[in-house]
Amino acid sequence: MSKFQFHTLTIDLSTGSNSVGTINNDVMQKYLGGSGLGAYLLYTELSPDLDPLSPEAPLAFLTGPLTGTSGPAVARSVICGKSPATGIWAESNIGGFFGTELRKAGVDVLIVRGRSASPVYLNIQGSQIELRSAGHLWGAADTYQTQETIKEELGQATRVACIGLAGEQQIPFALILCDHGRVAGRTGLGAAMGSKNLKAIAVRGRSSIYLDNPSEYAAIRARVNRELKDDIVSVSMRDLGTSSSSDLFDYFGLMPKKYFSSGSLDGTENVSGSEVAETILSGISACHGCVIACGRKVKLEDGIERKGPEYETTIGFGPNLGITDLSFITRMGEICDRYGMDTISLSNTIGLVFKLFEDGLITSKDFGGDEFRWGDHVVVEKLVHQTVLQEGLGEIIAKGARALGEYFGSPNSAVEVKGLEAPYHDPRGGSGVALVYATSPRGACHNQGPYFLVELGQTIEAIGIDFFNRQAGVEKVKNIIRHQNWTSVINALVMCIFANVPPSDTSKLIQFATGYEYTLNDLLILGERSWNLKRMINRRLSPAGIDDSLPECFKVTLAEGGAAGYVPPIDEMLLAYYEERGWDSNIGMPTTKKMQELGLDSLSEELSLQQMKEIIH
Repeated sequence: MSKFQFHTLTIDLSTGSNSVGTINNDVMQKYLGGSGLGAYLLYTELSPDLDPLSPEAPLAFLTGPLTGTSGPAVARSVICGKSPATGIWAESNIGGFFGTELRKAGVDVLIVRGRSASPVYLNIQGSQIELRSAGHLWGAADTYQTQETIKEELGQATRVACIGLAGEQQIPFALILCDHGRVAGRTGLGAAMGSKNLKAIAVRGRSSIYLDNPSEYAAIRARVNRELKDDIVSVSMRDLGTSSSSDLFDYFGLMPKKYFSSGSLDGTENVSGSEVAETILSGISACHGCVIACGRKVKLEDGIERKGPEYETTIGFGPNLGITDLSFITRMGEICDRYGMDTISLSNTIGLVFKLFEDGLITSKDFGGDEFRWGDHVVVEKLVHQTVLQEGLGEIIAKGARALGEYFGSPNSAVEVKGLEAPYHDPRGGSGVALVYATSPRGACHNQGPYFLVELGQTIEAIGIDFFNRQAGVEKVKNIIRHQNWTSVINALVMCIFANVPPSDTSKLIQFATGYEYTLNDLLILGERSWNLKRMINRRLSPAGIDDSLPECFKVTLAEGGAAGYVPPIDEMLLAYYEERGWDSNIGMPTTKKMQELGLDSLSEELSLQQMKEIIH
């Protein structure tokens, strides 16, 4: 029997107490780690009447069985809970070094409950666990300053995950940041940290990470890392960052412009990864042990080296707002990071402001004479600051796109799914993106099945993920489902979605790390189990959690660009999706038969906390 175990640390901020435990081996074999395990562990606590900003709301930080092993792009960890932004399932992936340090401290799963009476940060230094006052940081230090101050207090080797002013103010799209600008941006879990008066988590580990077969793991890790380093996707990411495919996205109509309302915009070539490399790039950065190194370092006119913008920020504060100035986009990304605000949700909501102004639903008289015209850098920056301060129009923007659309009498104008603002991959440029947005457990999300990579030709034939025309319909549904299931495996590990690792090697890495032997089909079933479990959670939490409708704009054809004249046949694709998933097509939920097949039939709303205590013992 494998000696592999996942160790848990549970903190109650209300009392200052903590407890440790381990997770049952059979549970680990069914879920592996990451967000799937998080869904299982939080299942009993996520209820419709649970306020995600209440002391009772749990916040879970989870690693994967490969995290910190210097394996292929496995430095990541994930944060799970109930979303303050959407009211449904929340998970947000984060890179850097924080997850690695947690595992080295002997913590594979950290669960935080309660609320401190005053601002604190959690300090985990090996077996030493303490709450320290964060009064000197609260309201006074941005995310970068917070990291620096805590490192001065605890030592430079300490890794820190923290919130900024947005999290303190409990803005629904507040993020959690660590290291050199790596963020858990989506679903607003920074607000959940803020509601607990938890400014940061600092961790320093000194233990080794368990591997079931260290020599075999080391050998395959070395080979896979060598191969991954030379993979064409990795080379592109290392040379050009996550914007390496922006020109291709633009050509195919996957890049949105002017809040998804236009198919073309002059100057989009100025915000590509190649343009960054040729003009402002000064270096690259990588997460722990990662050979891809997609992070950008840039220098602007002031000569200061800073984090460069990744694709979503580039498009969100760029073409989405009619802007093609790289320096401005970079500054907006940094400001958002320092405030601790998700750049996707914020830029999406500001884009809606511009669109409503263009449509005459917002006028200059409404807000002190300001006009919200495409390409206006000054007003964009003003709105960013107003949002975190919740002043003027920023007070409405801070509630998100859905709330802003409703406020101005145009709820259908908001480009969101299940309450989460859409990222910057237009599904009219690739129909698979439409189905992924519609069915993602956390709302509009490109990472719960990054099918845009398959649309560009990154197939995975070993598990039956083939290439289909990017504007195909029902015929590609089974392909999309298999990709979602495999992505759920990747999210359990927690591996970067850009790591193009052969599934057979992934299976071997898991075996040598944990002692668990899986066939590729076993892993696909594991991923399917996690996907269905999150669907069950969302049905319990809110009707919106299983509302698979798309925003109205995706049903309108564009007149020009790579997606001109096309809209994805989402209704037909959804019906085929439910059937292929083994879900009841009337309610879009797993049937009893499907739950039995996946071993989920034993889970119910009556699963007691006592039973959960037996799982974590």
